[in-house]
Amino acid sequence: MIPLSILDLTPIRHGGNVADTLRETVALAQAAERLGFHRYWLVEHHNTPSVAGAATAVLMAHVAAQTSTIRIGAGGIMLPNHAPLMVAEQFGTLAALYPGRIDLGLGRGINSDPETLKALRRQPGDMAEFPHDVEELLNFLKPSIAGQPNPPGKKVRAIPGEGANVPVWILGSSLGGADLAARLGLPFAYAAHFAPDQIDVALAAYRGRFKPSAYLQKPQVMLSLTVTAAETDEEARYLFSSAQAATDAPLPPPVRDFEKRLDPKRLALIQNLFRHAVVGGPATVAKGMADFIARYRPDEVIAVTQIFDPEARARSFEILSAAAA
Repeated sequence: MIPLSILDLTPIRHGGNVADTLRETVALAQAAERLGFHRYWLVEHHNTPSVAGAATAVLMAHVAAQTSTIRIGAGGIMLPNHAPLMVAEQFGTLAALYPGRIDLGLGRGINSDPETLKALRRQPGDMAEFPHDVEELLNFLKPSIAGQPNPPGKKVRAIPGEGANVPVWILGSSLGGADLAARLGLPFAYAAHFAPDQIDVALAAYRGRFKPSAYLQKPQVMLSLTVTAAETDEEARYLFSSAQAATDAPLPPPVRDFEKRLDPKRLALIQNLFRHAVVGGPATVAKGMADFIARYRPDEVIAVTQIFDPEARARSFEILSAAAA
C-alpha cells in the first residue's frame, strides 16, 4: 500500500472555538502517529471563521512537540503572503528542532477579498511572482559551499535555514502548479479534494514534463482525497453532511438525509465538488480507496476529513487506516 497521510483543515466547529480546535488537532495528530500515518499537514487560511490554521509554522511546532515520529508539514504555506527569507528561517528553525520530520508545501493561494490582502500587505499582481519566489526560497535553503561561511554573491543568508534538509513540495489545483513542479523537479501535491476538474490534465502535465533535479529524480505525486468513514455506509453519509454543508462559517453539525433537503441545482454542485470523495463503512472505503489509487496512480494519498464530532473524526481515520492496510 502506498503511504497514507492526513491534511488537517483545522475546522472550528459550530459552538466551539480556536482553543478547542487546536487541542483536537494535537489529539488527532497523536492518533495518526499511533495508526501509522506518514505525514500530518496543516493549512494556512486568513480571515476565515471556520479555520484555526493561520499561523502555520507556529502550529506545526506545537504539533511536532506533542508527537515523536510522524512527519509534520505545511499544506501549505501560501508564499505570496510571506517573504521567502522568513519562510526559510521559520522552516530552518523547525528542521533544527525536529530533524527529519518537517515538510514544506508551497502554494500560490487564491485571490482573497481586498481588505484581507491589504492586511497581509499584499501587492496587486504578486501571485504572478510565485515561481520566482519559490526559486528564491530554494536558494535560501541550499547549503553553503564547504569552507566558505560567506559565499561570494550570496549577500543574504537564511540562518537558520541554509542547508536545512526540508523537502519542498509544490501544491496546486491547476496546470500552473503542475508546470512549476515539473520544471523545478519538485514533488507535486494536487488538491483533488476541492479541485476535481483538472486532476487528469495536471497529472499528465506534471508527469510528462518532469525534469530530474538535485531534489528528485522522478515524478512524485501526492493527491488529497476527501474521506469519511464510519461503521456503516448510512452513518458515514450522515457524518459527511457536515462537509457538504460547510461554508466559511464554523463547521455545522451533521444532518440526517441532508441531500434530500437540497434543491437539485445545489445538490448537483455539491455532488460534482465531492465526486472523488470516499464515504462509507469499512468495505466501501477500502474499495473507494483502491479505485481512486488505480485510476490516478498517486505515490501517496493525503486524506481530508471534515467531521463535526472529534471522536467520530478520529474513528474515521482508524477505519481508513485499517481499510487501506
